[in-house]
Amino acid sequence: MNKSNDKLAPVVSTNAEVKAFLNQVAKIPKTGNGSRGRLLFAIDATLSRESTWDLASQIQSEMFIATKDLGGLEVQLAFYRGFGEMKVTKWLSDPDELVKKMNLVRCVAGRTQIRKVLRHTLKETKQQKVNALVFVGDVIEEDIDELGHLSGQLGLIGTPVFIFQDGEEPISKRGFQDIARLSNGAYSTFNADSAAQLSELLRAVAVFSAGGVSALTSYGKKIGGRALQISNQMTKQK
Repeated sequence: MNKSNDKLAPVVSTNAEVKAFLNQVAKIPKTGNGSRGRLLFAIDATLSRESTWDLASQIQSEMFIATKDLGGLEVQLAFYRGFGEMKVTKWLSDPDELVKKMNLVRCVAGRTQIRKVLRHTLKETKQQKVNALVFVGDVIEEDIDELGHLSGQLGLIGTPVFIFQDGEEPISKRGFQDIARLSNGAYSTFNADSAAQLSELLRAVAVFSAGGVSALTSYGKKIGGRALQISNQMTKQK
């Protein structure tokens, strides 16, 4: 993984990856009648992710702020760590409450439990529609065929998985790309030097989940930068 001292380092993802991401974001169904969008945000909290946990907390808060004027966004935080431990919060619409919960979490050594995340998402969206699952992690240590089967089920019921890989470990990268593809979601990489990219892409997912393409277009015009680029590309896809 290439490092840079420039905080505004170039985007890590390839143009093809970003285009695929945007194409799939555009397919997330808009919520109606002022209802809140629902986004399940899952994070690998094993020891290898400790250095990026604070970053995830900050990004989560930004997602709420970006959508509070659109009727808001409900987010459920899920994380796994240690020996078979996975925890989920209730559905939250208060960014301060969510950040407080995240700040109490400490990373613990353990293996990945992505299948639990996918199974939980299936259960939740069958009860009440989940617009998207966002997963942030670095590696896969599980049977990819099982993960692919669960991802395909999410794709069939219309809940895409958006994968953000911390780093570019090649074997895991292929597995993450399969999860995104089979769920009709998208995949992108990031690292500490491209935190701004991850933040803007996640906020784009959040804004779209809460208000659709028109909301994202307005948001992009207001914020500018990558948000504006994303909204322009999505408008052209309509």
